[in-house]
Amino acid sequence: MRRDLKNRVAVITGASSGIGRAAALALAREGARVVLGARRSDRLQEAVEAIRDRGGEARGLQIDVTRPEEVARLVGEAVAAFGRLDILLNNAGVGYFGRVESMPVEDVRYLFEVNVMGTLFGIQAAVPIMRSQRSGHIITVSSVVGKRAAPGYGVYSATKFAQVALSESLRLELADAGIDVSLICPVSTTTEFFEVAASRSRRKFDPAGPIYSAEQVAEVIVRCARRPRPEILVYPPARLMVILNAVSPRLMDRLLAMYWKKVHPGL
Repeated sequence: MRRDLKNRVAVITGASSGIGRAAALALAREGARVVLGARRSDRLQEAVEAIRDRGGEARGLQIDVTRPEEVARLVGEAVAAFGRLDILLNNAGVGYFGRVESMPVEDVRYLFEVNVMGTLFGIQAAVPIMRSQRSGHIITVSSVVGKRAAPGYGVYSATKFAQVALSESLRLELADAGIDVSLICPVSTTTEFFEVAASRSRRKFDPAGPIYSAEQVAEVIVRCARRPRPEILVYPPARLMVILNAVSPRLMDRLLAMYWKKVHPGL
C-alpha cells in the first residue's frame, strides 16, 4: 500500500549535506515535517531555511550522533514539536580509505562510533516511541560495500556490514510491532563524502563505478518511505554482485581485484 507522506514526521541524522540534506528536502517536498540533526550548525540552519523557503516545515538541532543523549534529544524534539515520530532516517556517516593492516586504531574507533553506534543510538531512541504508536519506519543508509567489501574500504565496509546486521535483526524483532525497517545501499554518490574521507585518510579515492547524485538517492529514500521495502540497492545490477559473491566468493575476489587494479593501481 502506498503511503501518503503529508504531515508525517521524519527525523534525519547527517542532514546538513549530501544524501541527508537531499532527503530532507525531498521528504519536505512530499509534505513531511522534518527534524534535521547534524554537527555543523551553520549548514544545518541553511538546510532548514531552504526547506522553509520552499513552504516546508522543518526544525534543526545541532547534535553529535556518537553521544546517545544528543540523539535522544533530537528524537525528543520531533515528538515535542509534532506529537509523534513516523520516520527515522539513520544517515550520518564518515569514511576512510586505506589498507586494513595500517588503519590507525583511533580512526577505526571513530568510524564505528559514528556509523555503527550512531545508528544504534537512533534506533534505541526511536523504537520505544514507535512501539507506543504501533507504527513507524526506520530507514538506514548503508552502502553496497556493506554487502561486499572492496580493497581500501575494509573498515568502512565493516561498519556498513554492521548496519546491515542491525537492520536485519531489528526487522525480525519488530515484525509484530507495526514498525517497518529498511536498508538503502547506495553506490558511489556525488557528495563531499570522498573529499572528507580523503582528508583524514592516507589515500585519496575518487568515486568509481556507477555514480549517482544525492538527489537520486533521496528519491529512492522517498519511494521507500512511501512503500517500505526491506532492502534497496540503489544501483539494481549490484544485486548480481551480491548473488555472485554468495555463490562464488573466489570468483568475485578475482573480478574485484581486476577492477580495482584499474581504478586504484598500487593499492
